[in-house]
Amino acid sequence: MKKHCFAILLCFSMLDLSNAQSYQPPPQNLEARQWFDSARFGMFIHWGASSVLGAGEWVMNNRNIRVEEYKRLLHFFNPVYFNAAEWVATAKAAGMKYITFITRHHDGFSNWDTKVSDWKITNTPYGKDVLKMLADECHKQGIKLFVYYSLVDWYRSDYPYETGRTGKGTGRAAKSDWNSYLHFMKTQLTELLTQYGEIAGVWFDGYWDQLANDEDKTQQPRIDWHCDEIYALIHRLQPQCLIGNNHHLSPLPGEDFQMFEKDLPGENKGGLSGQSVSALPLETCETINNSWGFNITDRSYKSTKELIHLLVRDAGLGANLLLNIGPMPSGEIQPEFSQRLHEVGQWMKTYGYTIYATKAGSVKPKDWGAVTEKGNKVFVHVLNKKEDKLLVQLPYTITNAVLLNNNKKVAMRSLDDHYYVFDLEGMDATAVDNIIELTVERS
Repeated sequence: MKKHCFAILLCFSMLDLSNAQSYQPPPQNLEARQWFDSARFGMFIHWGASSVLGAGEWVMNNRNIRVEEYKRLLHFFNPVYFNAAEWVATAKAAGMKYITFITRHHDGFSNWDTKVSDWKITNTPYGKDVLKMLADECHKQGIKLFVYYSLVDWYRSDYPYETGRTGKGTGRAAKSDWNSYLHFMKTQLTELLTQYGEIAGVWFDGYWDQLANDEDKTQQPRIDWHCDEIYALIHRLQPQCLIGNNHHLSPLPGEDFQMFEKDLPGENKGGLSGQSVSALPLETCETINNSWGFNITDRSYKSTKELIHLLVRDAGLGANLLLNIGPMPSGEIQPEFSQRLHEVGQWMKTYGYTIYATKAGSVKPKDWGAVTEKGNKVFVHVLNKKEDKLLVQLPYTITNAVLLNNNKKVAMRSLDDHYYVFDLEGMDATAVDNIIELTVERS
């Protein structure tokens, strides 16, 4: 590692950390939050040594594979068809504005040339730093890059696995060393934030490993994650860099956006998102099938229509959709993902302006659809047309209503208390989305 990385860490360790507790985001961070709150669509990429086994990224834990056995994957992971330009171009063509890439998942494998671990992609037969190639390509093609970083580690013995909830069957016997692991994480984060150009954000995961359970949202972790120190380090190295933490709790001091795993903000269908919705920028992460990492037997692919509806409903809540792909161990994106992303991208070329830079609708998403807003335009997305009339309460005076699908006027009438009845007769019930564009006057 470059000498200045260690110097930064040494200086940081001597800082008075009281300021981290009352973090005040600087102008460049607030500007980054504003950009993030307008992006609305990003690509999540789960990929690494675990992809070789074709059973998802939790395979080491799920099969209780011991470290000495699992490390053999180092000799098998050889993504000879990895093409950073193609990955970024795929995201861009889908209408995505940023990529969140797994730099290190719970199995501890590093997808870059870290200097503090031999368990890394540059020690595979492939031997190349994929993060460097991906970062360069993101910067070239104008796509923001976020780095996913796992707090939990099933591979290293210094991680406090004794008190953790996962990774119990990986054969570790040595006593953990929390100070050693904390230093390791800070060093790796310093590498990521000093050697790969601008990083738009850090996406943490694994905080929950040290909680008693996911249901009790008041739980304190069994260890002190030192989030104040880690967050201060990140903001010191790159002040604009956004921090999010998938801890399934309300945001902690120093976090810049809030994510919801496999749920829309305010929903909790999957049991992981019962936390309250904050005023920070919001993001939902979701899969195209049912797996994050490459799973060769998972055929439960969501249709293009389902994905667009998810994107629209997320936007209707003022949130981004971070849609996941799990590339194959060869480095190729499987065609089931590519096809759907292409089709979503075609839709976004026509209707993306009803999604990008919009705000949450005054009406929360309903069974029939969702509402997005931008300036004096309100977009009523009719996702499920079941009747010929739609009753909606909107706190505006509507001066014009047009169906974007065919640019024809939509008949409507107003009732008391700002209720409006829209005539849906003649609209295509099989359409992915019938979008009524309203021109409004705000009081």
